Amino acid sequence: MPLYDSHLHLQDPRLKSLLGNLSETYADMDVEKVIVNGTEESDWEEVGQLSELFPFVKPAFGLHPWHIFDRSPYWLGNLEYCIDHYKGFVGEIGLDRWIEHHDFDDQIEVFKKQLQLATRKGVPASIHCLKAWGKLLEILQEEKLPAQGVLLHSYSGPREMVPQFVELGSYFSFCGYFLLDRKEKVRATFQTIPIDRILVETDAPDQGLPEGKDLYHLNAPEDGKSINHPGNIAAVYDGLAQTLGISADKLIEQVAKNYRGLFESDN
Repeated sequence: MPLYDSHLHLQDPRLKSLLGNLSETYADMDVEKVIVNGTEESDWEEVGQLSELFPFVKPAFGLHPWHIFDRSPYWLGNLEYCIDHYKGFVGEIGLDRWIEHHDFDDQIEVFKKQLQLATRKGVPASIHCLKAWGKLLEILQEEKLPAQGVLLHSYSGPREMVPQFVELGSYFSFCGYFLLDRKEKVRATFQTIPIDRILVETDAPDQGLPEGKDLYHLNAPEDGKSINHPGNIAAVYDGLAQTLGISADKLIEQVAKNYRGLFESDN
């Protein structure tokens, strides 16, 4: 049964050395599709090129809240062009009060414009959120949303908000970082999410698994810091299956349905 990685960043320079062997790695693991998310104007073209080079890559283009200060006056038009030209989705977009020196009002404006573009284009959006869950919910309740839904990537929000996000058509992705012992609260939240709304991601090269639970270990040559290998997607599936108390096969089958419902639906 095929695996799907709903959110990662293969364009990241830290993963460049892996790209030559990635097709073989994914074939061995039966990885069907991965959603590669752009985060700033400067990487959108590379994301698009990866989708032309590798049949397993589906591209998404977005202006991440960490990079809104670098945008050009033409960013929104450039974003629309990439979505049209590469047949892509919208992402990674969102809200973030965690970063220092943030301009939250500007984040909201940029986020709304991208969400509106996704709705107009009829494509799903992958959403990043840190310490801004209340405002995110408010915006999603006010705005018209893509018919397919939106993905709350690496969902770490309050479990109390899950039913409201579900009602709005949201999906929730689980990453390997949530398998750390101190992320018990997040794992408990995922136990409350309807299984037909759960997806799986690596967020490679970031949000790695706990030491000993990863299938592939990779260190950056310049500083020796651990890098999350995209081949760890199978380990994330296994960790989530254990968290939910179901078999890996059942999870794989359900996630495949969920992936198609969000990213391959024509609604």
